[in-house]
Amino acid sequence: MFSSSILLQILACALYNNWWPMLSALMYVLIPMPCLFFGDGSTRFLTSREGGGWISAAKFLTGASAVGSIAIPAILRHANLIETGAMLIEFTSFFILVCTILCFHRVTLEEDW
Repeated sequence: MFSSSILLQILACALYNNWWPMLSALMYVLIPMPCLFFGDGSTRFLTSREGGGWISAAKFLTGASAVGSIAIPAILRHANLIETGAMLIEFTSFFILVCTILCFHRVTLEEDW
C-alpha cells in the first residue's frame, strides 16, 4: 500500500509535468520520525494517555506533519502552482498512506504477531 502511495505521488508530478507536489513527499518522511525518536518505534504511544513532555511533543509533531501533508497541496493549488488534478492525486496518495499507517498500527497492537 505504501508503494502505491509513492507511485501516486510521482504520477501527480509526472502527469502534469510539474514537480512542486513532491514537497508533500517530504512530509511522508517526517510523519514517522516522532514515532521513531520518542515512541520506541511503535505507534502505541499515540493512543495512550500516559507519558510526559516528550510523548506530548511526539503527538504534536505527528499531527503537524499529517496536517502539512494535506495543507501543502492545497496551498500549492491556491497559488496556482499545480493543477487541480495533481492536488486530487496528492490527496488520494495521502489517504492511502493513512490507511497504511492505520493497518501498521493495528498489527502492532496485537500481541500474536
